[in-house]
Amino acid sequence: MSRKSGRERAWRRLVRLVVLSAFLPLPALLLFAGCAIPHVPYRTIYEDPVNYVRLEEDDAVLPEWPPGHHAHPKTFTAGEMKVLLKGMTIQEHRIWLQKWLQGDAPFVPAFKDEETELLASQLIEAFAAANYNERVTFYLSQPQTSVKRVITSGGMYVHGDELHVILGNWQIVYGIPTYGMIYDRRYPMRPTAAKGFDLFFQPSNAVVTQRSSVWDTLFANTKDELVIDMIRWQASVTASAESGYSLTAYDAAGR
Repeated sequence: MSRKSGRERAWRRLVRLVVLSAFLPLPALLLFAGCAIPHVPYRTIYEDPVNYVRLEEDDAVLPEWPPGHHAHPKTFTAGEMKVLLKGMTIQEHRIWLQKWLQGDAPFVPAFKDEETELLASQLIEAFAAANYNERVTFYLSQPQTSVKRVITSGGMYVHGDELHVILGNWQIVYGIPTYGMIYDRRYPMRPTAAKGFDLFFQPSNAVVTQRSSVWDTLFANTKDELVIDMIRWQASVTASAESGYSLTAYDAAGR
């Protein structure tokens, strides 16, 4: 086989993988690629039989490029973290035909009250211990049967004055395979199935608008990464506290 034909075959394989990545969840894509399962180094902050909070290395952060470093460690109070978590909401993603027939889906909290209580203290500890090249990841699950569970998972990091939130899965029913790799716990920021939700935040004036491609819009990934301007958010929380308006059930002073 000539060198040229070898390059052409390699290029065709790469093109197929790029196209399939838009349609296939992570497990199927790795199987098709026939590659080794990548290991993401991490440090455990909290773990119980069904939940965890970890610090995962971000391989996109280069030691020799300080502008790309995350602003870690980062200090949050309990009040601040609970306000942030309670400000995140989910809306079922609907295409135009569904909206025409059913209208817009209602907004629901991204985290239940018990999930907020569990995550808040652990996320605070994780951010306080994070290095410039680590992201805080979380995984919440509710066992349904011996082979099925409902999962919510994702990750966060602070870059400059902005908090980035990636919600990989939200209330997704995950079928535990009888053999092979269990992907949902290994990759909390990667969807285990096609996404069917959009992530929002209140107050909305603290949200940094992200540019999205046509592919992102088509596959409901336009709000995949939520970016919160922490300066604008803090100003909104302070203004709400001074006016007596309860933006959440907590104030940001640490209670």
